[in-house]
Amino acid sequence: MPLKLTRIACVAAIGASTLNAQTPRESPLASARASQLADSIVRLMTLEEKIGQLNQLPGRGTQTGPRAPVGGEEMVRTGRVGSFLGIFGADYTRELQNIATRESRLKIPLLFGLDVIHGFRTIYPIPLAEAASFDPARAETSARMAAVEATAHGITWTFAPMVDIARDPRWGRISEGSGEDPYLGSVMAAAHVRGFQGGDKGSGLGSPDALLSTVKHYAAYGGAEGGRDYNSVELSERTLWETYLPPYEAAVKAGVATVMASFNDIGGTPAHSSDWLMGDVLRKWWGFKGLVISDWGGIGELIPHGVAANRGDAGILGMRAGIDIDMSDAVYADSLAAAVRSGRVPVALVDSAVKRVLRLKYALGLFDDPYRFSDAARERQYTRAEPHLAASLQAAREAIVLLKNANRTLPLRKDLRSIAVIGPLADDGAAALGNWAADGRPDEAITVLAGIRTAVGSSARIVSVRGAPVDTVDTAAFASARSAAAEADAVVLVLGERANMSGEAASRASVELPGSQKDLALAVIRAAGRGNKPVVVVLMNGRSLAIPELAREAPAIVESWFLGSQHGRAVADVLFGDYNPGGKLPVTFPRATGQIPLYYNHRNTGRPADSANGYTSKYLDLPWTPLFPFGYGLSYTTFAYSNLRLFPTRISTRDSLTVSVDVKNTGDRAGDEVLQLYLRDSVASVAEPVKSLKAFRRVTLQAGETRAVTFRLGADAFSLYDRQMRKVVEPGTFTIFVGGNSIDVTSAHVEITGGTLVLAPATPRFR
Repeated sequence: MPLKLTRIACVAAIGASTLNAQTPRESPLASARASQLADSIVRLMTLEEKIGQLNQLPGRGTQTGPRAPVGGEEMVRTGRVGSFLGIFGADYTRELQNIATRESRLKIPLLFGLDVIHGFRTIYPIPLAEAASFDPARAETSARMAAVEATAHGITWTFAPMVDIARDPRWGRISEGSGEDPYLGSVMAAAHVRGFQGGDKGSGLGSPDALLSTVKHYAAYGGAEGGRDYNSVELSERTLWETYLPPYEAAVKAGVATVMASFNDIGGTPAHSSDWLMGDVLRKWWGFKGLVISDWGGIGELIPHGVAANRGDAGILGMRAGIDIDMSDAVYADSLAAAVRSGRVPVALVDSAVKRVLRLKYALGLFDDPYRFSDAARERQYTRAEPHLAASLQAAREAIVLLKNANRTLPLRKDLRSIAVIGPLADDGAAALGNWAADGRPDEAITVLAGIRTAVGSSARIVSVRGAPVDTVDTAAFASARSAAAEADAVVLVLGERANMSGEAASRASVELPGSQKDLALAVIRAAGRGNKPVVVVLMNGRSLAIPELAREAPAIVESWFLGSQHGRAVADVLFGDYNPGGKLPVTFPRATGQIPLYYNHRNTGRPADSANGYTSKYLDLPWTPLFPFGYGLSYTTFAYSNLRLFPTRISTRDSLTVSVDVKNTGDRAGDEVLQLYLRDSVASVAEPVKSLKAFRRVTLQAGETRAVTFRLGADAFSLYDRQMRKVVEPGTFTIFVGGNSIDVTSAHVEITGGTLVLAPATPRFR
């Protein structure tokens, strides 16, 4: 029976003894008790108070930290705001929560959101780097610890993970996702959701160290034309379902609490007005029970998209599409009440959105204790705590990819007399943190220069030379760099991008090294080469780069991405051999910008590029192949694959397949290898990719050790979308590839027999 509220003030005190006693199998996002509470509160609310719960205000920066905008505290008192973006700090969030729960009419607690993308104050590797670890358990740990630290500062909601598939590295936000592959992206998406929310299916929500997680940007934001941020997305319905939607679905299956709409349109329909995306696919097809939030100003941007004439119309479109919370631009606050009163928006739509907000506040335990996330003691305890820094270091180590190591240039000896550290990013703390670094402080980050100095101590003389700016041409600065390289016993060149050269609104027309860094590198390599000394290039970047000259001339190349608080220490551990790198590329590295988009899981053509016929899919002036393929990465040891076995070699469409392979460490030291399993359907009813990643595992092997690694593939691994867009398994021959990257593989065949197996009916057709 409905919950009865004897007086308005008791809303904030409805207690743990009753409402928070969820049954064991009950989802915290849609429990019966949460719905009962939400229904009871909504009956008491005025229309303006309902709309207030759908209004998220942005904070403003001050010398004392982020604060509510002018007038924001009064809006809390009058019930005209339900959440804040960009406000944190135990003391101030407690102050605002006190206003909401003691001075407002309905006493409804607030949510505090922040883009905790890869850490709060302790910063972990950017998501693209963490994907290079091919270690979902490590990614889950990073998110878990980020949640612990962020909640200690009053934050209840993070706008992460970003799971947009990106096949075009010109797009700056490729740094925030897991790269080009839908399977890797799906696994990492689920891992991050579990970490932020404290368990699978939102099971950890209700604990004071678990955050509401947000999967974004829904949908296909990473497919922006020309790699230009916020641009239109043109893709087929098949590509949308096969490539771009799987990571969002994986996050929903993991129990993500909220979804953020994307800025782009797909086929002329902006996501913020797409009832197909929010209703047909998200809520009906996937069964999503949480809430949908706009991206910053996304509802108002329906006007420049050209589908709304004014803010009132934009608000109507957003609400009808299923956008529950309006982030930052107050379209709902300004116009939604009038739309309801005029009959253009049913009040039932508003009520449903408000109930979703209230259910999430209940799931967090805020009605039981609104101050549980505003604890100054926890804030002091967990800010840059040693276990968090240790986890950041290990995540950074696992993310590093060794791209080249000619003549065993690496690892460097620690007894070198002098080392020249050259490059504009060598001592750049902001670049170490990367973009979207929340409350990370550049002065707290360990740079590459600092890491090298600590690693060698006083035994070696370290000469630091900037050499050239990051993004401008300055050949005059080369002289000191060449001189330092000629005189030192070893050279470490630190090159790449500043932190603000990737991320949002940071698209680049060229993915070559910016400015004069390429010329600087070649000048230094040639100057050092005359002395036959070790030269190592350390890349810092948030996207794949086209570096063919470096690949040709640099003896060793280390891809370090942006690794966070412990960046320099992790890099130094790799450079001097204290850690053996084992990361793999989650994105393809092109030879030139002109090859983009370039990704491993492309469909074959009628005239494949490897055909002997001259009239094939290729370039006249450049090989069509990548510089470094997806899944590529070296080690200080070597690995050999053998004895690939399939059990059985003939199965029905309903059966599963066991794949086993032996991998041996054939070198002289322990190391990590990422075994990657790919699959190809030889003949299908539709053109399929040349290969698709279906499983992977990161293993540590001692020198000389051989291990049999087994994978099990169910029917879903063999499935495709047929011409009717049903998810099916078709009989036929499939090739299984296993190896250390997407190109260097060993293979075997399995025959699937029987009739076509339908795993899911036709998808909701795009409209």
